[in-house]
Amino acid sequence: MSEQPETYRTVTLESTGDFTFAATNVRGGVLPVGSGDDDSFTPVELLLVALAGCGAIDLEHLTGKRAPFASFAARSEGHKVRDELGNHLVDLRVTFDVTFPEGDGGDKARAFLPRALEQIEGRLCSVGRTVQIGDPVRYVAGPVE
Repeated sequence: MSEQPETYRTVTLESTGDFTFAATNVRGGVLPVGSGDDDSFTPVELLLVALAGCGAIDLEHLTGKRAPFASFAARSEGHKVRDELGNHLVDLRVTFDVTFPEGDGGDKARAFLPRALEQIEGRLCSVGRTVQIGDPVRYVAGPVE
């Protein structure tokens, strides 16, 4: 395979049974993917994970410069609908429930939190930005290298 630019991202997907697959990243991480008939994550759930995870990593980078999380939880949600546009998700929302320690650093992190969320939504989270901006996805048949 030819060398790819630094911007390139890829995962592979292999069948592991009826309606079940294994996603593998270039670092060797493996994640089961399914249709919802077992405890594997569905593709829609993985998109929700990606939205929350991308935002969480950005949030920790931004606020962590001021103070570490004292507690962290997040929920990603939306509605899967079928309408004149076909199947898609609407009303996507990621909620972060975070606290920071007492003291000057925690105070700075709490004060910066609204700005951090604006930056994540407006320019930083590549997953969320991709969903917001939109880009055609092409499905093609051919060899997977």
